[in-house]
Amino acid sequence: MDDIFSLVRDGNSLQVRIWLDNTENDLNQGDEHRFSLLHWAAMMGRLNIVEMLVNRGVRINATNMGDDTALHLAAAHNHRDIVVMLLQNKANINAINEHGNTPLHYACFWNYDQLAEELVNSGAMINVENRFGETPLDRAQQNLAHILQERAVQLGHDVRERIPFKDRSWLNYRTRSKDATLSRHSGIDIEQLSLQTHLSTNHSGELWTGKWQGSDIVAKILKLRECTPRMSRDFKEEYPRLRIFNHPNILPMLGACNQPPNLVIISQLMPFGSLYDVLHGETGIVVDQNQALRFALDIARGMDFLHSMEPMIPNMSLNSKHIMIDEDLTARVNMNDYKFTFHEKGKEYNPSWMAPEALQRSFSDINQRAADMWSFSILLWELATREVPFAELSPMEVGMKVALEGLRVKIPPGISQHMSRMVKICMNEEASKRPRFDMIIPILEKMKTNA
Repeated sequence: MDDIFSLVRDGNSLQVRIWLDNTENDLNQGDEHRFSLLHWAAMMGRLNIVEMLVNRGVRINATNMGDDTALHLAAAHNHRDIVVMLLQNKANINAINEHGNTPLHYACFWNYDQLAEELVNSGAMINVENRFGETPLDRAQQNLAHILQERAVQLGHDVRERIPFKDRSWLNYRTRSKDATLSRHSGIDIEQLSLQTHLSTNHSGELWTGKWQGSDIVAKILKLRECTPRMSRDFKEEYPRLRIFNHPNILPMLGACNQPPNLVIISQLMPFGSLYDVLHGETGIVVDQNQALRFALDIARGMDFLHSMEPMIPNMSLNSKHIMIDEDLTARVNMNDYKFTFHEKGKEYNPSWMAPEALQRSFSDINQRAADMWSFSILLWELATREVPFAELSPMEVGMKVALEGLRVKIPPGISQHMSRMVKICMNEEASKRPRFDMIIPILEKMKTNA
């Protein structure tokens, strides 16, 4: 059978859909020139495949070796319907490639007048210079340049000064190479990793930033007293389930190093860190009511997907430290925070987000889906209050008081009535009466629309 890039170029939607249904297939991989599936679909005008990829969580602003985004290619080939879809899904309208050209540069150069006007109406800047000192208007025919100039002024764009070219290739949004896609039974040699900066050390392991196959990654070296042959075997069996590439709100494990004494799991570097960092750190991100609801929806959709899997992935603890925030402010459930069966048995380090029954009984003895919903209710409370739950208590005190003494978060005045009610519904003391994620997603969508 043709490879996936050929299937996309040919517009074979059925086979592309079958390929995407395999959770281990990496929809963000690139070919030998780092063209992603989205690049090819956008360039060839395959709108239905672009829609499939967007719905599965493809990286909209990933770049090829020439730093072109999919939006560059769609604009260069006058695929207006694809341009609109990409812009509706957070494509960077003023992204520049290695030549400094924006999508508007290409629309003007090829005299795609309707597309160029669409881009300006959507926020494209007419005064950005490329590497050669040319703005989009410099590359447009005189009549089109006049129309775009007038339109930009009408929209209130600042067109008084030209914006000089500034190299942004260091941002490294390039696609992952095909070599970064592992088979179910293969692993990475630890010598292939270029670990650069030590982020932190916690109970589960050491976190490092680094490079792998040209991509920015985070490597987690599991903390173990001793790595036995059995642990290595269990690790090899468990980690492939964490390679979930086909959902926009799941951050997959890219790969693993299984070389005792080191067991290492690898994921894509998220520029803003965790949701916990965003809410309680100094990332500079403003989380207003609308953004809080966006985060809540992202998390609910990711958890709904995980709950739809049979068998369900065990040992996934839901809390704000295990939700990562992508470059476009998408919240993603982090598979790197999975707790392996051999790792720290019987120990819990984030009890503030855990259901009372989860603190008292083993995973096999509780309704894990209902326990996750309780954890989600704490996340909703955290998003609404911007406070750390039970911050004044130690983890051990929290665990004991929540499990045995009825300690619960208090909903302060000022929180919207809808959010307050949602927290209470999801935190029902009777596990069987808590809703499912597929039940609350429509409610959250309506809350976001009305926010």
